[in-house]
Amino acid sequence: MTVGMGVAGAAALTLSPVSFAQAADGSTGESPTSGDVTRVISGFLETGVADFVYLPVEIPAGVQKIAVSYSYDRPAVPSGTPGNSCDIGVFDERGIALGSRGFRGWSGGFRTSFEISNSEATPGYLPGPINAGTWNIILGPYQVAPQGLNYRVEVTLTYGEPGPAFVKNYPPQRAKGRGRDWYRGDCHLHTVYSDGKRLPAEVASGARAAGLDFMVSTEHNTSSSHAVWGQYAGQDLLIITGEEVTTRNGHWLALGLPAGEWIDWRYRSRDDAFARFSRQVRRSGGLVVPAHMYCAYVACQWKFGFEDADATEVWNGPWTYDDEHAVSTWDQKLGEAVRTGKRWLPAMGNSDAHRDGQVIGLPHNVVYADDLATDSIMDGIRAGRNWIAESSAVKLTFSATGNGKHAGIGEKLTVPAEAPVDIRLDVEGVPHGTVRFITDEGQMHQESVDASGSGTVVWRTTASLAAYVRAEVRHPMADGSPGQGNTMGDALLFGPMAALTNPVFLEATSTP
Repeated sequence: MTVGMGVAGAAALTLSPVSFAQAADGSTGESPTSGDVTRVISGFLETGVADFVYLPVEIPAGVQKIAVSYSYDRPAVPSGTPGNSCDIGVFDERGIALGSRGFRGWSGGFRTSFEISNSEATPGYLPGPINAGTWNIILGPYQVAPQGLNYRVEVTLTYGEPGPAFVKNYPPQRAKGRGRDWYRGDCHLHTVYSDGKRLPAEVASGARAAGLDFMVSTEHNTSSSHAVWGQYAGQDLLIITGEEVTTRNGHWLALGLPAGEWIDWRYRSRDDAFARFSRQVRRSGGLVVPAHMYCAYVACQWKFGFEDADATEVWNGPWTYDDEHAVSTWDQKLGEAVRTGKRWLPAMGNSDAHRDGQVIGLPHNVVYADDLATDSIMDGIRAGRNWIAESSAVKLTFSATGNGKHAGIGEKLTVPAEAPVDIRLDVEGVPHGTVRFITDEGQMHQESVDASGSGTVVWRTTASLAAYVRAEVRHPMADGSPGQGNTMGDALLFGPMAALTNPVFLEATSTP
């Protein structure tokens, strides 16, 4: 066996190959023309093993289907000590190099078995020919108990003629929109094609029920669902293909990928590979978006920084303290951008819905785009021309007006430094909601709306006092109070978020 960094960014372990050209008794001969042949691979992994373990399997000619099942022990561990957890996937004869075209599927720890043939494959895996050569089953020992991890992998080859090729049905890149307008969409969703419980049909139906115009498919580490979404898209729902790239140092969304394109995840922040795959996404017109940066689950905390990001997810599912922390970090990044003149990072919010009880569209993005088309939606998010809503019942407009000029969300208003600028927010759908205006100096204005949930809040400032202004609309506190603010903008004094905007920027010029 060998240990090294060559096959992927993170450390990898490659075991000795298993051959199907050799019979169980050690004799060799021609491959059968029909029937099944099974080999069993078993072994032991110690605590501290490499991130990925490759089990090479020599596949002979004439194979119609490969089937793999696996199991591993789960010894008892002391409270607070991680127990065994091991993912699985497979690469074909084209190789396992980082970014390799040999990728044929990944199911993480969600499934204990999978099958691939020319005609079909288990969700998470790519149908196609079972060509002769060295395939690699990949184990991902996510956590290893102090006692180590015993694994058993069973590989069965079915010989025979390949069936008909799988017919891909990619979704169209355009739907019937309203021209230049605001479009609602959830950009982080899962189905049974990774670790979700819903079928694609159920997710598409849920997106429509939530009043969304578009959605993005983001399965963990696989593009396998892309080829089925065509039948669920329609003129009323744009379905965009993407991926949630699940690394050991955080998760990120690759949004707007060309259908069928896969993004590798086998690296850590120290491996200097994230920038490479960020460029791959951008070359295709897509977006790179760190997801749930403060999620408490193992390997979810974001460690790659934001230099190679196009936006960041600051609100993931029902509002929690993780989201408060993410918004605070994002706001700090906005302050850095205006101080240094560097590019600013737009905010996004998505449901990350996996199963019943997790609401599709809670939250979602409302994007100003030229059309209901993949490229237009990506352009709108990239420019920060979007705000985040908890549901389609929430409606909002936000703008800055001064010196005869007007700017909206994600735009810049250039005015004399002391010229009065009116910041205006109109909101519907948040009964007793509290509106907060936040600048680079913190919260500067707070005002509540009445029981109708509708209201208009106007606040006056100048470009000399505020480099940007963003808005939040909060629900009342659990005790029914609207919450209290101070100049430090302590968000813990407020109820859950109902809506959040990207900023309007104010730039001062010399007085004429």
